[in-house]
Amino acid sequence: MTPRHFLRDDDLTPAEQRRVLEIALAFRDDRTFRQPLSGPQAVAVLFDKPTLRTQVSFATGIAELGGFPLVVDGRLAGIGVRESIADTTRVLDRQVSAIVWRTYGQDRIEEMAAVSRVPVVNALTDDFHPCQILADLLTVAQHRGGTAALAGQTLAYVGDGANNMAHSYLLGGATAGMHVRIGTPEGYAPAPAFVADAQRIAAETGGSVLVTADPVEAVAGADVVATDTWVSMGDEDEAAQRALPFVPYQLNAELLAHAADDAIVLHCLPAYRGKEITADVIDGPQSVVWDEAENRLHAQKALLTFLLERS
Repeated sequence: MTPRHFLRDDDLTPAEQRRVLEIALAFRDDRTFRQPLSGPQAVAVLFDKPTLRTQVSFATGIAELGGFPLVVDGRLAGIGVRESIADTTRVLDRQVSAIVWRTYGQDRIEEMAAVSRVPVVNALTDDFHPCQILADLLTVAQHRGGTAALAGQTLAYVGDGANNMAHSYLLGGATAGMHVRIGTPEGYAPAPAFVADAQRIAAETGGSVLVTADPVEAVAGADVVATDTWVSMGDEDEAAQRALPFVPYQLNAELLAHAADDAIVLHCLPAYRGKEITADVIDGPQSVVWDEAENRLHAQKALLTFLLERS
């Protein structure tokens, strides 16, 4: 069979995304109710970028699926430098049941998937963070009464609209039938191609897409409000110049007050209190950030289960 990969959020159809989230909800209730990796079978988990939640959740999840997490430091392996991506993949796919990669350019993981005989999962690239969005959608479903409640919810993201989280919110949120709003400064808008993809998907699912430079317009009446660090990995040299334009987009009590009274707050972490989000918001009663972090585990187990059963 041709392997099923998960390289960007819209690699799952709306029905498939809903199925993955339903499996994830079941894993929340019983963490070992399915073990498709029993044997154990190994899953290679490659890291080119710093990691905490991704490594912990995938390593724990693979073990709970009955498998063995083969964690590889991609910097030491020199993937694409010491050895080509294609050759690395051909070594791995003869020994493991799936490959998970946290890397830089989207082209790198697409090159791997093009030759891999086992499922390849995007654990983060510069363009997308699709496993995180599955966890975020799972968190919304958890707090809103299930997967059926996702369609029609308004999700507002404020901050860097050109980063991987904004792109994945657009694609993943539209796939779920949500009304996705991106509030971001001029010059930091999402890639037009990804906005167009999200609009096309939303037209089919009943969702919608809005990109605005007005943070209040983005948040007004929203059911879910999310943010992310203003300085993504690889952009650290831009920290000083990014500080000023993003100040109006800080997720603080004043901005959150424009959302629905029962709005929930998301942050993919790590969070920098006093910068993109204030301590009273992330540590406050509307924050579900720690459920969100835990849900990386359940969502990724569900995703691996789904992909393995179809490969």
